[in-house]
Amino acid sequence: MGKPILRHIANLWTLMEHPWSLDEKLRAFKEAGFDGVCWGGSPELHAGCEKYGLIFVGGMASGNGADFSRLLQEQKDCGAIHVNVQLSADELLTPEALKLALALNREARRIGVVPGIETHRGTCTETPEKTYALCDAYQKATGELLPLSIDFSHFAVVKHLVPENYAARLLVRPDLIRHAQQFHFRPFNGHHVQIPITDGKGNLTREFNEWLPFAEALLKCWLDGNRHTGREIFICPELGPVAGGYCLSTFPSNWEDKKLLRVEIGKLWRKLTA
Repeated sequence: MGKPILRHIANLWTLMEHPWSLDEKLRAFKEAGFDGVCWGGSPELHAGCEKYGLIFVGGMASGNGADFSRLLQEQKDCGAIHVNVQLSADELLTPEALKLALALNREARRIGVVPGIETHRGTCTETPEKTYALCDAYQKATGELLPLSIDFSHFAVVKHLVPENYAARLLVRPDLIRHAQQFHFRPFNGHHVQIPITDGKGNLTREFNEWLPFAEALLKCWLDGNRHTGREIFICPELGPVAGGYCLSTFPSNWEDKKLLRVEIGKLWRKLTA
């Protein structure tokens, strides 16, 4: 079916605190080499993505099944095929999370979009145990793998991992990794869900260099199941702003770091697909 395709996706969240207009942000994404943008759908964003030729990956957060149809339709109306979903809250138990996951995917099929449930703090997938319990329950109920939007940074902090065991502790479900199409590549260590890419002088940080082998191992794991599928993988270099506690006020520009992170991910992809 052909070679898999890497799509670099920028999240508007990165530029939350930048004093740019939406048009300026989208133009910056395009000029920096991003293929698309992820955020909640809106008519203004739809028009901007069409103007700059950007793929739109939808974004939504809900624990109310009655809202799924409306929220998914809003993303499709904005041009989305793939939708990043933060599902409910962290106190939700597996049986209730399964009901929501079944409802979400049922509505998504009806509407014609592909959701990926994000592994994220404060949701029903905030730990590996919660995530894999939900995935196993979903597979038992449907015979299918649950589509995820995978962000391993939260898991790494939950488990306080060290670079030497990132891959061994995190890449334990290659079936789910290879089935997924959405990934958030936020560089992390075992105590910080986001680390700086550079030291502010253009030099890569020690922490980022220690994360890169994991990123390569993750991409290799995905490619080992997708080399001849022609599937797309949507990778978001997911660097957040100071608001929310991801980026610290002493970090260098998260926008400049995000652009460099996209370049480094591209290098890994080219190496592994050569």
